[in-house]
Amino acid sequence: MTPQRSTAMSENGKSATLHKSDDGLVIDDITVTYRNGHTALRDASCVMPRGTISALVGINGAGKSTLFKAIMGFVPLAKGSVSVFDGTVKEARRQNRISYVPQAEEVDWTFPILVRDVVMMGRYGYMGWLRRPGRDDRQKVADALARVDMQDYADRQIGELSGGQKKRVFLARALAQEADLVLLDEPFTGVDIGTEERIIGLLRELREEGCVVLVSTHDLGSVPEYCDRTVLIRGTVLASGPTSEVFNPTNLKEAFGGSLRHFVLAGTDLHEDEDERHLTVITDEERPFVLYGDERQPHKASEDGITAEDKERPPQ
Repeated sequence: MTPQRSTAMSENGKSATLHKSDDGLVIDDITVTYRNGHTALRDASCVMPRGTISALVGINGAGKSTLFKAIMGFVPLAKGSVSVFDGTVKEARRQNRISYVPQAEEVDWTFPILVRDVVMMGRYGYMGWLRRPGRDDRQKVADALARVDMQDYADRQIGELSGGQKKRVFLARALAQEADLVLLDEPFTGVDIGTEERIIGLLRELREEGCVVLVSTHDLGSVPEYCDRTVLIRGTVLASGPTSEVFNPTNLKEAFGGSLRHFVLAGTDLHEDEDERHLTVITDEERPFVLYGDERQPHKASEDGITAEDKERPPQ
C-alpha cells in the first residue's frame, strides 16, 4: 500500500512532505476555531517521529493548549488532520496509546484520593465498565510508582505531597497506562532541579522505548539539553524540526516577540583567555537560554539524566 502523504511547511519555509506511515505523530495543516469564532490555530503542521522528545514552545495564548486538545481529540478540526501511529486519534485513544500529564492548575488537589488510586486511573482503559483492577493492573501501578521513586507514598493523599512529588505521581499514571504518545503540559513548573532532572531521565527512557514525547515548556534553558526536536508556535507552527536547527535566536524572537529579552555580551573580560567570543542570553523571565559563542554546553547531570544526589543513592 502506498504511504499517505501530505504537504506542509518545513522549518526553512519550503514545502515538505509528511509520510504518515513512517512517523509517530503527524499534525497536517490543522485549523481550530472555537464556537465564539476565535481561531486558536491556523494551518499548523509538524511531525514528531517515534523515539523522540519534542519541545512545544511559545508564549501564553500561542495555541499550545489547543494543539494538545487537537492531538487528544478534544476539539473539532475546521480542517486538516492528526495522525497517531498511522491511525486516527479516535483509534489511538481507544487503544490507550495517548497519555497526558496535566498542569498543576488543572487538578483539584483537595479531592480525597490516594496516590495509588491516581496512578490506577492509567489502567482504566484496560478494565471493564465496573473498573475493577486485577492483579496485572495492581502490578503495573506498583511498577510505575517504583519507576518514579514514589512507592513509599502509595497510601498518602495526593494533596499532601509537594509539587515535585505530585508531578511524579501523574507521570507514574502515564507510565501505568503504557501509552506510546506522552503529552506533558509544563512538567517543570514549580519543581526543584532534582525533580526536573529525574523527570528528564524518565523522558529519555521513554524515548529509548520508542515513545513519542511532547513537552510544553517555558523553560528555554533546558530545551537543547534533552529535546531532539522543537516546535515553535504562535497561532500556527512557525518552525519545527531538529532542535539544533530550529532553536535559535531568530526563531525564538519571532515566537516570543516583545516578551523575549535578548542580551549579547562580548569582550575579553568575559573569559580567562584573550578570545572575544560573545555570550548570548535569551530569556522570557523564567530560566534563560544561554549561548557561549555559537554553542551551548549542556549541564553534565542533564546529559546523564541524573543528579549528584541520584549518583549517591543506593540501587533500588
